[in-house]
Amino acid sequence: MTVAEWCVFGTLMLYLLTTAPIKWIGFRRFDNAKPRDPGFYDDPIAARALGAHQNGIEAFPFFAAAVVIAHLAGAAQGRIDLFAVVFVLARLFYIAFYVADMATLRSLAWFVGLGSVVALFLAVA
Repeated sequence: MTVAEWCVFGTLMLYLLTTAPIKWIGFRRFDNAKPRDPGFYDDPIAARALGAHQNGIEAFPFFAAAVVIAHLAGAAQGRIDLFAVVFVLARLFYIAFYVADMATLRSLAWFVGLGSVVALFLAVA
């Protein structure tokens, strides 16, 4: 597998694991019988982790499609890998900034991630 393909897998794991630590830490007792209980997310940190998780779900298909299209279109592997790594790093910072309630930095990280997805789509141009 290429670095970019591992980044697709890593991004999937990243958004799946965004809320897990919040549940384990126990900002409020998490009831696995009611995993979508809105009351669990009353805590501000838990709510921000949920927001980061939901944004990860929204961003993932565009990133995965961009990697696949760049591969199929024959873009240079080094460029694909670079933009994919930038996306993963941007997502890591995005999650950290979101949970830490640093809105401006969070938005900056989001734009870097978006830019890397656009760059992947344009890598063959």
